[in-house]
Amino acid sequence: MEQQDEEKGEPKAKPGGCCCGDPFAGLPPELRPMAPARDDGLRHVTCPICGLAYRTNRKTDVCVTCEKAGRQAG
Repeated sequence: MEQQDEEKGEPKAKPGGCCCGDPFAGLPPELRPMAPARDDGLRHVTCPICGLAYRTNRKTDVCVTCEKAGRQAG
């Protein structure tokens, strides 16, 4: 049941309401719709040498640190 303003007979503003125009502002974070995944051309890889997980647009899976150190996978 909504609480009503005694003077005007109108519903009171809900706590957490926002004036920014976001229709989901009153919802808890777990119930808000997810933003679409961005398609930036990067892929998730794991370096086969050190195990670092990162995003890259390079063709090789070896991270820059291992590549500079001259380490080889295998």
